[in-house]
Amino acid sequence: MNSVDTPVTLDDALIAYKDVFLAGRNLAPRTRKEYLTDLGQLCEYLTTAAGISTVQAVTRTHLEGFLAFLDQQQLTGSTRRRKVAAIRSFFFFLEDAGHRVGNPAGKLVPPEREWNQPRYLTEQEYKRLLAAVRHEVRDSAIIELLLQTGLRLSEVSKLQLSDIELPARISREPGCVGSVRVQGKGRRQRTVTLNWKACKALKAYLAVRPPDAEDDAVFQTKFHRGMGPRSIELVIAKYLQDAGITGASVHSLRHTFATQSVKLGTGLQVIKEVLGHASLKTTTIYVGLAREEMDRQLQENAL
Repeated sequence: MNSVDTPVTLDDALIAYKDVFLAGRNLAPRTRKEYLTDLGQLCEYLTTAAGISTVQAVTRTHLEGFLAFLDQQQLTGSTRRRKVAAIRSFFFFLEDAGHRVGNPAGKLVPPEREWNQPRYLTEQEYKRLLAAVRHEVRDSAIIELLLQTGLRLSEVSKLQLSDIELPARISREPGCVGSVRVQGKGRRQRTVTLNWKACKALKAYLAVRPPDAEDDAVFQTKFHRGMGPRSIELVIAKYLQDAGITGASVHSLRHTFATQSVKLGTGLQVIKEVLGHASLKTTTIYVGLAREEMDRQLQENAL
């Protein structure tokens, strides 16, 4: 890949993008994987559907055809928007490095993102969930942690023992709080407060956590290895089913934390910091959900 006049195959371009562009920007491993997967799908489409083998032959029409193909596959607008971001960065790299003239993705219009109202648990639902898990110390600690902090599934699965700090004495007094250090999206780290309920549940679990665990992951499987995201997801799904809660998932607990916290008067800026949102605009969606929850409760509990 030396000059704009030298034909560059799609496969060679993708390798250069991975080795130069992605490697030089210190992106999170998951982001790199997703971008390469997205671009791999694009290259496959260009080769099979458009008969294109070099980056110089790609036009905006080809890229719009790819987006239309994704729409036919019924991929969500959010997924297709991510693919547009990957495509834009790919052709920006190729143009900037002098491997082609012009950027066919420069004016590529991303699809609109659908608005799906977040599913959160009502007070009755999350109390049923806690009741369903009360006899399982580890699982109770996982669910309590999710409900009291709104951590993401991936963040919980990455927790190490050194990330958690519990107070010497657990009580409801303001000074008796713990904390957990979290690595969130984009490798951004934040420290989240653990209230007395989360501290109590974690202390109970850590007292019985396998002493011969193979790693320092906080939550361990029965084989004494750290639980991955899928294992935690299955645990939550089991108790949601046991509690008779439908249409919810592990991510619903994050929405529950935010919605119920707004309803109880917690400030939006605090919730934003706890959730690890980059913008307060993202957090404000929970104001409307909290309003709906209050309306529902007042209607059901009319005097």
